[in-house]
Amino acid sequence: MSQPPLLDHATQTMANGSKSFATAAKLFDPATRRSVLMLYTWCRHCDDVIDDQTHGFASEAAEEEEANQRLARLRTLTLAAFEGAEMQDPAFAAFQEVALTHGITPRMAIDHLDGFAMDVAQTRYVTFEDTLRYCYHVAGVVGLMMARVMGVRDERVLDRACDLGLAFQLTNIARDIIDDAAIDRCYLPAEWLHDAGLTPENYAARENRAALARVAERLIDAAEPYYISSQAGLHDLPPRCAWAIATARSVYREIGIKVKAAGGSAWDRRQHTSKGEKIAMLMAAPGQVIRAKTTRVTPRPPGLWQRPV
Repeated sequence: MSQPPLLDHATQTMANGSKSFATAAKLFDPATRRSVLMLYTWCRHCDDVIDDQTHGFASEAAEEEEANQRLARLRTLTLAAFEGAEMQDPAFAAFQEVALTHGITPRMAIDHLDGFAMDVAQTRYVTFEDTLRYCYHVAGVVGLMMARVMGVRDERVLDRACDLGLAFQLTNIARDIIDDAAIDRCYLPAEWLHDAGLTPENYAARENRAALARVAERLIDAAEPYYISSQAGLHDLPPRCAWAIATARSVYREIGIKVKAAGGSAWDRRQHTSKGEKIAMLMAAPGQVIRAKTTRVTPRPPGLWQRPV
């Protein structure tokens, strides 16, 4: 059934939760935009519930649940959505509509929730591959689901969508290092901290910002091959979807560039792109799409992390 309030809720969720992606989302055709917003709403809701930032389940008892109990509830409701149960929560009603319409699989959804489970377990990341595994669960698989919404079924193109999600999350990690540390979360590889003369106990200290900036720079550099790989995925997207994704790609990549350029002062304020910068990237994106669609797609570069299949 038609639920205009559901779309309103999803639109507001996107506006509040991701200004970087909200601009790009306006470029989708109406039907795709609705589904993208609905999927984002569920992802944002799950993240907030795990962090206990919203009253995601409207009861006082739910607010008192431990994180692992909230995670179990998210799994239960997500699987119920796939089974066609009536969803009372707007985020799950939105997800149900998208999942059943576009063939999003239960495994994709549970893979995403497994990323939140890593937060609940306070997983520590020793190698860069460990960090990439986390990035897959919280963002790479979101790229897969978003690509399904855009009509992608080719596994090779889905690989590129996953690569973009990985690049986005690596950028987010670099931007949010200090904010994450404040809630006792560190996604930086311990091996990289050690290489910079830092430890999981002292990396966030202000006096260590210069050394931390070198780790962040390394992270931004590591994201670049995934941004490059993702460019080829534009070739197989519908034109308006390709325009939106090219814009989002440019916006997130620019945030990483700013983190890298700011050095030790990168975390004195949250790095972002201005409205004018977003508009400029939006205007430049069609050129990227044309190049992608008129260039022969080369194989995915060797050595990149491979998503589970």
